[in-house]
Amino acid sequence: MTTLENDQLKVSIRPKGAELTSIVHKPTNTEHLWQADPSVWGWHAPNLFPVVGGCLNNQLHIGGKGYPMERHGFARQSTFMQVESTASHAVFSLSSDSTTEAVYPYRFQFQIIYELNESTLQVTYRIQNEDEQTMYFSVGAHPAFRVPFNEEEAYEDYYIEFDKEEELKTHVLSSAGLFTGQTRPVELEAEDTRLPLTKHLFDQDALVFKSLQSRQVSLKSWRHSKAITLDFTAFPYLGIWAKPGASFVCIEPWLGCADSEDQAVPIQEKEAIQQVGAGQVFNASFSIRITEEILL
Repeated sequence: MTTLENDQLKVSIRPKGAELTSIVHKPTNTEHLWQADPSVWGWHAPNLFPVVGGCLNNQLHIGGKGYPMERHGFARQSTFMQVESTASHAVFSLSSDSTTEAVYPYRFQFQIIYELNESTLQVTYRIQNEDEQTMYFSVGAHPAFRVPFNEEEAYEDYYIEFDKEEELKTHVLSSAGLFTGQTRPVELEAEDTRLPLTKHLFDQDALVFKSLQSRQVSLKSWRHSKAITLDFTAFPYLGIWAKPGASFVCIEPWLGCADSEDQAVPIQEKEAIQQVGAGQVFNASFSIRITEEILL
């Protein structure tokens, strides 16, 4: 386990999946990350690569051949090597090998860089294409934040606030986690910026937004001024999800998304697919900022 720490934050990262396992705001000693209760949902903040969401028939089609691919890809199950570390900075790396090439036939290095700066944690995905062909991929984050922040509060005290007014519609997922082609509206409150959390908000699976105006969202309570803000400027898609009835909410910046349930397409035609040329490097970052008022 790797720990990064400054005056404001203390975060922990495990080698499996280079996954965040803890984000503690030190001035109030508050743990903000879901602690992966295996009876509910046994993850903290998985990193998604080389796909986001599910593939039709669990197959990824590359170069005319189908490869087995589990939902959200193999990175979250893989062991990363820590290649750099300071008190506030760490780099984890996953390199292609015979195991990854059996399901994803590219040579690559996938790095996840964690950097603390005051009350902000920045996460950078760095994909280096070590192949001689263009590499196609998706990448995304899946952090689960504890709700409520304090024991005396309720889940329904919380809401997600968008930084711009929105007319939200979610893209409906099937029971297999694939897009059906349908959408449905999602109602907001308070000048079309606030999405109240309820225990039944995710009864029909994740809310998936593909055309947001907002580039930041904040997890807030009606009862105090504490907040968690995600800046996902580099990520055009956003998922919001929780296991129905569970005490967390996932706020998920994505570069990529699940397949549709109608027909399989080659990887280069997948919706929101990313690419990086031979010998080139791709970078994308998002940040998590914790702000909490301290009562004296």
